[in-house]
Amino acid sequence: MSATDNFRIPKHSRHVPAARQRVRKTLADWGITDQLADTVTLSANELVTNAVNHCQVTHAQVRVTLTLQGPYLFLEVYDPDRDRLPELRDRGPDAESGRGLALVGELAHGWGHTRQRHTKCVWARFLLPEGTRVPADL
Repeated sequence: MSATDNFRIPKHSRHVPAARQRVRKTLADWGITDQLADTVTLSANELVTNAVNHCQVTHAQVRVTLTLQGPYLFLEVYDPDRDRLPELRDRGPDAESGRGLALVGELAHGWGHTRQRHTKCVWARFLLPEGTRVPADL
């Protein structure tokens, strides 16, 4: 059994907190309120922030999808700037930004990106703690 939640936000930094809150609420609705919720919420914050800051399509929207499937929780962030792919960069200790993908790479059990016809997707996969079950009413 699987569960999915999708939502969109306008491509503007003032909407990142709303995305973070929606991710946190969805996870709580699914019964995920522990360290995994913190990890996924922080990763969502980084991926949504990247999409908002780097997408150069005017008046775009960013779509966030959370999916529980098998032993994993998948986080996907879509934006319409399909040709600007994320790039992991080596940042020095004094850099004030540019560590988001490295952080997601440390927190997730895998991450990457895919190009689709009109969008790109940056995704992260998180291993669910043993015994986590998708609620039957989802």
